[in-house]
Amino acid sequence: MVTMDARSAGAARSTKHVELRRPDGNPVRVLVVDDEPTLADLLSMALRYEGWEVRSAPDGMAALRTAKQFEPDAVVLDVMLPDLDGFEVLRRLRGQAPSVPVLFLTAKDAVEDRVAGLTVGGDDYVTKPFSLEEVVARLRALMRRSGVGVTARDEAVLVVGDLSMDEDSHEVRRSGDLITLTATEFELLRYLMRNPRRVLSKAQILDRVWSYDFGGQANVVELYISYLRKKIDAGRQPMIHTLRGAGYVLKPAG
Repeated sequence: MVTMDARSAGAARSTKHVELRRPDGNPVRVLVVDDEPTLADLLSMALRYEGWEVRSAPDGMAALRTAKQFEPDAVVLDVMLPDLDGFEVLRRLRGQAPSVPVLFLTAKDAVEDRVAGLTVGGDDYVTKPFSLEEVVARLRALMRRSGVGVTARDEAVLVVGDLSMDEDSHEVRRSGDLITLTATEFELLRYLMRNPRRVLSKAQILDRVWSYDFGGQANVVELYISYLRKKIDAGRQPMIHTLRGAGYVLKPAG
C-alpha cells in the first residue's frame, strides 16, 4: 500500500527547484499512468506544483492514446495495469516516441523486475511505497539528461521575433534598442514571452503576475498591457495583440 497523503504533496512543493520548462518556454508535459486513482491524483498534484502540465491515464490502451495526442516530455508508468502491463505499454510507446524518458513505478522490488524494466527501455525505476519528492527528482534528472527540459538558468535569454529579454540582467531590447521597464512590466512581459503565440486570459495573467485575485479590478491587466504597448510596440509593428473576450497574445511582428 502506498503511504502518501496531501501533506506529502505539499512537501514536494516546498522543495521545488528552479522551474523546468521546454526549450520554447512552455511547461514540460508529463503523462502519469496508474490504475490507482488516489495515487494518480497525488502524483499529478505534485507534478503540477512544479509548474508542469500533467495528464493521466488509468490503463495501457488509454496511455497510448493519450501519449499520441499529448506528446509528453516524460512518462510515469506503473508496471501493473489492468490490460497491458507497463513493459508492453513501453514497447508500443517507443514506436511513436522513441526517446521519451520513462520512469517505472511498481510494488515489486525484486531484482529481476528492475532488470526487466530497464531491459525493455525504461530509463529509471521507483518501487512503492515512494516519496513524491523522489519521483519529482527522478523525473527532473531524466528530462535534463534527455535535453527536453531546461531551467531559467540554462536559458536566461528569451527571444520572440526581434524582442529579447535577459532574465538575469533584466535587459529588454527590441531590434537592439534598450527598453526600460518597471518590475511589474517586466514580469508581465516575461510571462507573455514564455508563452509566445498563446492566448492568455486576464485571470491567468492576474494569477501569474500579481499572484492573487484583484476581484473586480481585472482592468489592471488592461492598464499594464497599455503600458507595455507604449514601450514595446510604439513606432513599430505591434507584437502584443488583444483577442476580444479571450485575452492577450504576444507573437513576432509581421
